[in-house]
Amino acid sequence: MDTTSADGAYRVLARKYRPQNFDDLIGQEPMVRTLSNAFETSRIAQAWMLTGVRGVGKTTTARILARALNYQSDSVNQPTIDLSVMGEHCQAIMEGRHVDVIEMDAASHTGIDDIREIIEQVRYRPVSARYKVYIIDEVHMLSTQAFNGLLKTLEEPPPHVKFIFATTEIRKVPITVLSRCQRFDLRRIESGTLAKHLRKIAGLEQIDVDDTSLAMIARAGEGSVRDSLSIFDQAIAHGSGKVEPDAVRAMLGLADRARIIDLFEMLMRGDVAGVLKEFRAQYDVGADPSVVLTDLADFNHLVTRLRFTPDIADDASISEDERSRGRDFSSRLSIRVLSRTWQMLLKGIAEVETAPRPVQAAEMLLIRLAHAADLPTLDEALKDLQSGDHNPRGISSSAPSSGGGNGGNGGGGHQAQAVSGMVMAQGTGAGALTSHGAAALTSHGAAALSNHGAAAPVMRLVESTPEPAQQRIQQPEIEAAPAVPLKSLEDIVALADQHRDVQFKILVKTYVKLSSIAPGRLEIGLTDDAPKSLASDISQKLLSWTGVRWVVTVARDVDGKTVAQAETERRETLVTDARADPDVAAILAAFPGAKITDVRISAPENSDLDIDIDADLIDISSEDDE
Repeated sequence: MDTTSADGAYRVLARKYRPQNFDDLIGQEPMVRTLSNAFETSRIAQAWMLTGVRGVGKTTTARILARALNYQSDSVNQPTIDLSVMGEHCQAIMEGRHVDVIEMDAASHTGIDDIREIIEQVRYRPVSARYKVYIIDEVHMLSTQAFNGLLKTLEEPPPHVKFIFATTEIRKVPITVLSRCQRFDLRRIESGTLAKHLRKIAGLEQIDVDDTSLAMIARAGEGSVRDSLSIFDQAIAHGSGKVEPDAVRAMLGLADRARIIDLFEMLMRGDVAGVLKEFRAQYDVGADPSVVLTDLADFNHLVTRLRFTPDIADDASISEDERSRGRDFSSRLSIRVLSRTWQMLLKGIAEVETAPRPVQAAEMLLIRLAHAADLPTLDEALKDLQSGDHNPRGISSSAPSSGGGNGGNGGGGHQAQAVSGMVMAQGTGAGALTSHGAAALTSHGAAALSNHGAAAPVMRLVESTPEPAQQRIQQPEIEAAPAVPLKSLEDIVALADQHRDVQFKILVKTYVKLSSIAPGRLEIGLTDDAPKSLASDISQKLLSWTGVRWVVTVARDVDGKTVAQAETERRETLVTDARADPDVAAILAAFPGAKITDVRISAPENSDLDIDIDADLIDISSEDDE
């Protein structure tokens, strides 16, 4: 292909290498196969809906599809997907200037008047082509009236008319329109496929480029062919025809992948001083703080994936450093560390992007990461304590030094955790920790890590010298409340009412169905809109109110009704019975428009029921007042 257009103007790579037929499309094999079978069996739809992110080829696919519908050559005169030879209408269609292929941008033609113009024109046959094809881009921008006006024509178009819609916001398209179209979801292009495509274009353009640069460009394109080609075009101009990794990295504001891996290794080793020095070095050469953290998160994700799917290391977009060192990290680091690092980075990136001083915010996040790299989770710490391990996971019992740290001893102080003399309290309200020594939670413990995205809060316990028994402060024992017999949900509601917990009472009445109940065990069903923590809340409330630990389990498909539903049904039954009473019927007849608002049973249980309806319980109003 020529570098310049007919008028001598330069054509960007995204236009110059725009696919001309289905064979040129990359990464969309399922759609191509479906269209191929449809054309071969003459099962050609009347309308298509193409959806996907920007730059994956929606408009290009629409033009290729219009070309296939109107293909005509010396030997072929029927719709076909074999477009290797340019036909009579092909060039004009691909350039968007064919009289029978009408392209409309719905972003600037949103009203009913624009659609009405299409409706009036569809009855006329095409001028020269086989089909009159309407390509409507960004169709989700049409107004509600425009969509409604298009429905009838879209459902029963003339045989010589085809519609092709393209959108990036498929959820904004009415379902009535979607149901009348064949839908194709154009997928993001994988980084490896993009890198190979860029390598092919580099060869055609005779551009000297290495695999590392192509991998960076493919990752920056985020699955969009157009974005990747635009970045590649910019990189060629930036390097005066030669694309080098340093130039691409500086152009995109990226950090060196090898240096990112070095930074990750320092973090996992707990070398705070080394981490801060390396981060400042990358920042000084132009790396954006949030980009550095994002690259760290990407590498952390890569290491996690390599642990479970080693085959992804063969991806062309992965550099050799990432491949070899990523495999090494995946074999040495636990999922506990990788998941906690991911969560902290994910939350920290958002903090850095909104912080008034991004560099300082990024450094504080890196310090937290280095300190947390080898801390046990709360569950692991409790297991070690219960097993009698006074120095779990080889953690040093010395306090962290004020010097910041070095690579030899972890430097960040995350290995200087003393866990000693701790036992789990097994009594009522278990979960408390008692100590033979004084245990203090520090800023590197539960509060710090839970506030910064740690996978689970971690306690840092510092041992001190045990005091004599007579000098210790004796904690008063909490007496368990007397056991309360609970036989139904109504008993639980009454218990909540007794303790004046109105909110909990309403939750139980509204969302809970009873499956079974026994001393200490409760099996319930929850409605679809019930709070997720309701079962746990019920267990805690019952423990607090009864002094007994209740095991609350949630079962599926529980028959029965909630307390609120049962009360409503009882009330409706009483109202129905009251309406059938002769005296009440006489009152209702005497006062047209009157209605029963409530029914109260005033008679004892063993006597005949007497429904007492007083003036306050009857809404006496005329029909004209309502």
